[in-house]
Amino acid sequence: MRAGFAGSLSPVSAEPAVATNLFADRLAEAVERKRSQLLVGLDPRPDLLPVELVGDVQVDRPAAAEGCARFCRGIVDSVAPHVVGVKPQLAFFEALGADGMRALEEVCAYARAAGLLVLADAKRGDIGSTARAYAAAYLEPRGEEPPLADAMTVNVYLGRDSLEPFLAACRRHGTGLFCVVKTSNEGGADVQDLVLSDGRLLWHHVARFVHELGEELVGGRGLSNIGAVVGATHPRAVGEARRLMPQSIMLLPGVGAQGASPADLARAFTSGPASALVNASRSVLYAFRSSGEDWRTAAALEAARLRREVWAVSGW
Repeated sequence: MRAGFAGSLSPVSAEPAVATNLFADRLAEAVERKRSQLLVGLDPRPDLLPVELVGDVQVDRPAAAEGCARFCRGIVDSVAPHVVGVKPQLAFFEALGADGMRALEEVCAYARAAGLLVLADAKRGDIGSTARAYAAAYLEPRGEEPPLADAMTVNVYLGRDSLEPFLAACRRHGTGLFCVVKTSNEGGADVQDLVLSDGRLLWHHVARFVHELGEELVGGRGLSNIGAVVGATHPRAVGEARRLMPQSIMLLPGVGAQGASPADLARAFTSGPASALVNASRSVLYAFRSSGEDWRTAAALEAARLRREVWAVSGW
């Protein structure tokens, strides 16, 4: 077992005050309690739903939203013993209009009630009042209700002022961010692998920027509330990202349907058992389409398998 992943609290800004119950600490507690670093992405597609949920989803938007919500609730029930959280991909809910957004809120609340963390995969990025509105929508309490999500994904390419409203929400409410740094798709290299005048890759510069953003939001486990999205399909980049962002929790998409395996990810966990999260979406959600099992059973079996493999690879 590796030692030394616990760290001390970093200095706290006087204004605004940092929330005492940080996302990074809540996540670390869940990882160690469940011995899991697995997230399941909720990417509900009406055309791929189990037969029993299809109904009128192809012709009726409210029915499609209800079918997707029922599917996501069933997945939550199936995978809850094996994962620390779920990652709803907002685009699949937004595509269903107002009914889809109601389904999103319902699914997030259902996952919370099951004891899971919710990471909204939004990849938002804008400036001024628009960024503040995005932060309010996903990271701030809604009256007496908690924030819709415990953390969300954001784009950093509009710079520091575009991130400040999100950072302010994290300071006040203990929510988290995952900044897009190095993505799992092949075309990401068109921009992310550009070489700067000093010889560094552009995504290396972004990684150091994310590390600096997170230094003021480090919790009691030595991990920051400001994490990074790093594609699991690039094992070498995973190791480089860990070196550049030693305190950041890395969100690692790409395992399963995109071709990455847990064995590619060991270097992501050198900052502690909770220093990386492996996301699997299609390979869990739609496991029933190739296994022949009931869709709930198939999802549970695949999540349990990935949980064991990731934990073993992490070395903790």
